[in-house]
Amino acid sequence: MKLQSRIRESLLEIDAGLSIHDDEWEREEGGGGKTWAFEKGQSLEKGGINFSDIAGNELPPSATLGREELIGLPFRATGVSVVFHPYNPFVPTSHANVRYFEAGPRDNPTCWWFGGGFDLTPYYPFAEDVEFWHKSAKEACLPFGVDLYPKFKKWCDDYFYLPHRQETRGVGGLFFDDLQLENFDQSLQFVLNVGEVFQKTYFEIFQKRMEEPFGQRQRNFQKYRRGRYAEFNLVYDRGTLFGLQSKGRTESILMSMPPEVSWNYGWIPEEGSPEEDLYKNYLTPKDWLKETK
Repeated sequence: MKLQSRIRESLLEIDAGLSIHDDEWEREEGGGGKTWAFEKGQSLEKGGINFSDIAGNELPPSATLGREELIGLPFRATGVSVVFHPYNPFVPTSHANVRYFEAGPRDNPTCWWFGGGFDLTPYYPFAEDVEFWHKSAKEACLPFGVDLYPKFKKWCDDYFYLPHRQETRGVGGLFFDDLQLENFDQSLQFVLNVGEVFQKTYFEIFQKRMEEPFGQRQRNFQKYRRGRYAEFNLVYDRGTLFGLQSKGRTESILMSMPPEVSWNYGWIPEEGSPEEDLYKNYLTPKDWLKETK
């Protein structure tokens, strides 16, 4: 909840004109949360910073995929989920979440694990911003192990991939699940560090690009590419599936969806255009730290 508050404070420092929906909710089966959704700001079009802490009698299928020993167990799931959809097409969309699960009796869980990460979805990318994003991701991991960044970077590339489009959703970042480091406290500190690094890094990119001039062409392309974001969230995202399957609060779950989206049949970018640059140079997994040196 402190992480949710810190990200909210950072957001209000750069966009105080947001229309805010701030509400707490409870879930019939157990637990609840605090939704902080916003729209129609000066720089941000839509998004949210949500906290939830829920309990249930049985883990849904999305949480037991590949883990048959957990089927039928009661659970607790808590975390923070963040998404930002900016107006300016030169500012990337971004998503982050950190979460904790335990399965089994509340006073003596059978197992526990952490998950989360962050990713960046640019429309008109800047190589230096992508390098900065991945450098920050690497620095978030280093105090906890030199092997974590390459492992979680690849996991992110693989996870945020749309097979039906044969492209990544964006330029990646970090993704991890089923995480247990040396102990609970170290694992918790790692995911909190991931959340704090996301906050600092994204807002630095945001402020750097929020005054870039743009026109209707760039807005149209932004709306077209937002379609990929919607496709991923509705077809592949495990968090969305878990929320819906666990009978979560639908409005809070779908706050991640972009406000305006377009699908244009058969569209391809013009040769040599900035739009083609995204497709040719940014939508396949790369070693960004090496590529940009």
